[in-house]
Amino acid sequence: MKRNLVVGAGFSGAVIARLIAEQLDEQVLVIDKKEHIAGNSYDYTDENGIKIHKYGSHIFHTNDEKVWNFIKRFTDFNTYMHKVVAVIDGIETTIPFNINTLYDVFPKSLAARLEEKLLKSFEYNKKVPILEFQKQADNDLKFLANYVYEKVFLHYTNKQWGNSPDEVDSAVTARVPVYISCDDRYFQDKYQGIPTGGYTKTVERILKHPNISVKLNIDYKDISGHFDRILYTGPIDEFFDYKYGELPYRSVNFKLETHNHEHYQSNAVVNYPCNYDFTRIHEYKYYLNDISSKTVIAKEYSEPFENGKNERYYPIPKPENTELYNKYLEDAQKLANVYFLGRLGDYKYYNMDQAIARAIELFEEIDK
Repeated sequence: MKRNLVVGAGFSGAVIARLIAEQLDEQVLVIDKKEHIAGNSYDYTDENGIKIHKYGSHIFHTNDEKVWNFIKRFTDFNTYMHKVVAVIDGIETTIPFNINTLYDVFPKSLAARLEEKLLKSFEYNKKVPILEFQKQADNDLKFLANYVYEKVFLHYTNKQWGNSPDEVDSAVTARVPVYISCDDRYFQDKYQGIPTGGYTKTVERILKHPNISVKLNIDYKDISGHFDRILYTGPIDEFFDYKYGELPYRSVNFKLETHNHEHYQSNAVVNYPCNYDFTRIHEYKYYLNDISSKTVIAKEYSEPFENGKNERYYPIPKPENTELYNKYLEDAQKLANVYFLGRLGDYKYYNMDQAIARAIELFEEIDK
């Protein structure tokens, strides 16, 4: 029977391990340097009975039927639909900036005029990237574009990425558009929610198969023995001993606080685009409606990634970084029976559903 080594016990590694074990009836060893499974999706229940997302809020959402059908085998989901509140000029309002936001932050007469012009200029339910939205001829819409750029994007992007929006790849700025709609949800996907037992339990169930064994607190370089296939979800530059240099990432530092209140804020996530050094505050008990007299929040601070000091979170999409990644990719493609996947292996920003889709797609290629 063939033996497989999967490096990384997050969603990418767990999904491809399950598919190989289940559909090919092969042995799979899954390893991870961390002391837990589930990667950055890891969650746990604290002493207050609150499910904490250790690495920041994770909301599952997808339009991909194949992904949804796969993940539903291992968990039920609640019907949580994510909304994000931002404090703009001292006013709490929803983002992405939409038609409802107009009426929260502007006088009613101005908001109505802007709404009318937006609906004449754009299709309803259209998402317009901020840098595209700035290309307006109408003076009122120019004013709105400049307002949104400064109050929502400029300072927040500086904090999160260490760069202004026009220095950041368009794929990043497009993630938080101006939304010509009254839909206050952050995601519009058909399927969305939080696993009722949490993400760690979901990954645990994915990995629960007679052909799968898991070892934690172990580095890939400490593994010996022959494997017919290696599926590597770790950093691709680390795999090649950084021979061309390190791929840049942004990291995040979460500072937890416990408060003796039922709730600390009005929403699960509140963004602070223009105030404070942190980008946002997460309040975890909203996700599964945990019952507790206390609440736990996390203030999120963005920072540069430093190897050995903090975690890799977000690949930085710049041409020079893509060029560096492609050097590693060329070397990776020369290896027989070694496959790279996941956010770190592919050097791409993946949502959870995208990570699962990528694992399924890679398995289908292997299974041809």
